[in-house]
Amino acid sequence: MKLGANSVLFGGYDMETAFRCLAMAGYDGVEVSAIEGMSQHLVISRWREIVPEVKRLARAYGLELLAMEQPSQDPERMEQAFQAAAEAGIPIINCGPGGRSGDEESLRRAISSLGELADLAGRYGVTLCVKAHVGAAIHDTPTTLRAAQAITSPSFGIDMDPSHIYRAGENPVEAIQAVIGRVKHVHIRDCKGRGPGPGKPEAQANGRGDLDLVGYIRVLHENGYAGPLDLEIIGAKEYPLEACCTIAAESRGHMQACLQACGAR
Repeated sequence: MKLGANSVLFGGYDMETAFRCLAMAGYDGVEVSAIEGMSQHLVISRWREIVPEVKRLARAYGLELLAMEQPSQDPERMEQAFQAAAEAGIPIINCGPGGRSGDEESLRRAISSLGELADLAGRYGVTLCVKAHVGAAIHDTPTTLRAAQAITSPSFGIDMDPSHIYRAGENPVEAIQAVIGRVKHVHIRDCKGRGPGPGKPEAQANGRGDLDLVGYIRVLHENGYAGPLDLEIIGAKEYPLEACCTIAAESRGHMQACLQACGAR
């Protein structure tokens, strides 16, 4: 598994600061944030001018470009994201499921949209991943399985985030076993309580919450998962830089310890 972090943790700072601090914390790679409103890192509307800088920073700081997070399913915006990813050498684009929980028609629309976008991703040689999200059409393991069964494209995969599964009232260690065959990306963070939100950024740092992340990573290892394990901490845009660095370093140390505990490193 490759240990990475979403640059959105440093959303209040420029992209070079994010890369520099993540490299200092010992990460293998980075998930580049293209999340409008949370960062100004990979701004999709200006991807042609920004992608060369993304590639330069990856080389300068020795970070592998593991993924991109771009939540919108707007076809035009998503095609730009696929183009940017193909040019930068980013293999995975993570997006949100959209829709509303408990609404069958909303779930069908979400699955149809994701299927069409996965076909488009395939034309650019990249992979589209989606994760269950609190309040969205795909929000738990059963709805994740619905999407996985309906979308057969090899350019589609599941992005598993234990914090959302936990807040859906499930056991993430059991949930990951149910979908592991289609998992191509993992967002990871801790959380305190059942939500609805994941808590303050410091409470999302791995090891500070209620999740059995050792058990979660053990399931990934035992099933041969070798993809990205990307920390995703939201809400730190106004945090001082030292706080962001502390969260990044603490979480990376916990991730490394989890890998060692299950014999993956």
